[in-house]
Amino acid sequence: MSGIVLSASVRQNLLSLQSTADLLATTQNRLSTGKSVNSALDNPTNFFTAQSLDNRASDINNLLDGIANGVQVLQAANTGITSLQKLIDSAKSIANQALQTTVGYSTKSNVSTTIAGATAADLRGTTSYASNTALSSVLYSGAAGGTTAATGTTTLGATQGTFSNAVAVNAADGTTAVTGTMTLIGTTAATKIGTAPADGDTLTVNGKTITFRAGSAPLAAAVPSGSGVSGNLVTDGNGNTTVYLGTAGTPAATVNDVLTAIDLASGVQTSTITNGAATIGAASAATPSSMAAGIVTLKSSAGADVSVTGKADLLKAFGLTTATGGGNATATATRTTSSGSLGALITDGSTLNVDGHVITFKNAPVPGSTNAPAIPTGSGKSGNVITDGNGNSTVYLQAGTVADVLNAIDLATGVQTATIAANGAATLAAASGQIASSINASGQLKLSTGINADLAITGTGNALNALGLAGNTGTATAFSAARTSGIGGISGKTLTFTSFNGGTAVDVTFGDGTNGTVKTLDQLNSKLQANNLSATIDANGLLTISTTNDYASSTIGSSAAGGAIGGTLTSSLTFSTASTPVQDVVAQTSRANLVSQYNNILNQIDTTAQDSSFNGVNLLNGDQLKLVFDETGKSNLSITGVTYNSKGLGLAALTSGVDFIDNAATNKVLTNLNAASSTLRSEASSLGSNLSVVQVRQDFNKSLINVLQTGSANLTLADTNVEAANSQALSTRQSIAVSALSLANQSQQSVLQLLR
Repeated sequence: MSGIVLSASVRQNLLSLQSTADLLATTQNRLSTGKSVNSALDNPTNFFTAQSLDNRASDINNLLDGIANGVQVLQAANTGITSLQKLIDSAKSIANQALQTTVGYSTKSNVSTTIAGATAADLRGTTSYASNTALSSVLYSGAAGGTTAATGTTTLGATQGTFSNAVAVNAADGTTAVTGTMTLIGTTAATKIGTAPADGDTLTVNGKTITFRAGSAPLAAAVPSGSGVSGNLVTDGNGNTTVYLGTAGTPAATVNDVLTAIDLASGVQTSTITNGAATIGAASAATPSSMAAGIVTLKSSAGADVSVTGKADLLKAFGLTTATGGGNATATATRTTSSGSLGALITDGSTLNVDGHVITFKNAPVPGSTNAPAIPTGSGKSGNVITDGNGNSTVYLQAGTVADVLNAIDLATGVQTATIAANGAATLAAASGQIASSINASGQLKLSTGINADLAITGTGNALNALGLAGNTGTATAFSAARTSGIGGISGKTLTFTSFNGGTAVDVTFGDGTNGTVKTLDQLNSKLQANNLSATIDANGLLTISTTNDYASSTIGSSAAGGAIGGTLTSSLTFSTASTPVQDVVAQTSRANLVSQYNNILNQIDTTAQDSSFNGVNLLNGDQLKLVFDETGKSNLSITGVTYNSKGLGLAALTSGVDFIDNAATNKVLTNLNAASSTLRSEASSLGSNLSVVQVRQDFNKSLINVLQTGSANLTLADTNVEAANSQALSTRQSIAVSALSLANQSQQSVLQLLR
């Protein structure tokens, strides 16, 4: 072959064909692979750069499966949370059903009291009154000077008055002095008074009548009913007396009999009548009238002056007047005041009308004392006062004191009450919250009005003036004083409750509804609501304060629940002892069934949390999920799971008879359910956030892979348009080269032919 010699043209054409064939092979390779760089020989820089990009894209692509699995784990957890939320909502529905069920107690704990006249619009009730104090004018004693203030022990009566006149003598001889034993009539002049009374003659003593009758006094069995006979006297027990004269041959009545009759009328002596017989005796500390040596000592009682009126000749015969004739004359004996008695004495028979009750001033010894009548049936004696127990009293002047008058006034106003024993003794006591009337150091009566009525005193006789009650100016005819009144029976009173079952302790002051006071039932309930209490009132003013439905199982004031009641209202009104709640069996059974349903829901919560897994990972059962986002492992996300079974959500199984027993217990369960619901929502939000992050990274990695692969392709991929054109051009070139080579060969063949 070394002997073959190619011409330059042939050689040139052969080299051109060879070059064209190489270029055509390269172009066809690029068209078949689609790459312009298929090996490091093509373009080392582009080849290795593209290979690095492809390798990274491959590594990231391998991570996408793990990321996709992570997305599903999050989706599974989110699905579990959605189901748990629905179960929580079901549990809430059961709890709300318990709230809507009839309260589990037929009677809740309550306290009550009755407020007279109270209504829902005005709890204060009827107008309340407090006792007021009124002062009289100054009372003075009978001490010299008339400026000494009286005291409670100052007596109403005074020192007995005495009447003494000229010597009474027998008219027969004009010299024989009259004695107490002389008869009023008779045939012997020396043994009888000068002027004898005739049958039917009378004497009037302090409004009482002494009647003279001829003949002998009747036997006890024959005296009129209610009267009694004592010697020659028949008395009716009230000071009216009949003196039996006897006959001229057998005279009976004596001067002493007339003096006794006068004393019975004046109250110096008194009679006790039993079965028609009269027992006569001197009133306590009283000195009877007498006649000695022609001089009559006519005594008044301590309780009244004495006035004797009769024919002048008859009174002259007793030495009671110097007047003569058939006309009337009057003899008097006036009491004398002292430091121990009032300076202004009350006249017998005077009265005070106090708030419609009558106080009578009587000149007589108080019944039940020595030589005094018995205490009337149904009445009672206290000091020198006889009371009927209904506010009507009699004050006995002979021994009565200012203190006795004050007691009588208090009995009339109701400031004091009298308890009458079987023996007639009356025990006085101040009514609840009242202060008995008194006399102050200045000598003024300090009268308590009481609460039953405004004080109103009128009178007869001189009682108003003598007691300083004719107005403080001394000109009025009545004495009055108003009680202290308030608006509503409990206005200004305060009712308190300590904290009840964690509520707010409350102080309720009753008033007109302004400045924080309470007037209406609605206002009271507004105050009580914060302390878990409520109030009602019925048509009779019965105010009842009960627990709310939330705490129907609790007892007001118990050590466990609190709610102790107090305040100034409890001192004026009596509250009942707090009752214990009474269970409603039907309602409690219904609530027990709801407890069972609730516990079934909790079991479903536990199983749902356990089943919320994907590929062995359960983010609701405490598992952890770690996702890697790049080929270096530096970009990753760790998601820590939670334990969301019933205990993890703070929910515990309920106990029948304890939970759902009342609304408070039910609301406690609802509070836990709401907290669990909030926890689930928070975790759902967290999972959603993590899922969003994972999905973003998943999309990012997909896009990054595309970027890497595109970059790699940009470095290695061939331009098919260019390569196709090159291929076409090279084919043409090759065809031309072949033709040229053929021509070259033909030229050489021609030369060779010439050589042949």
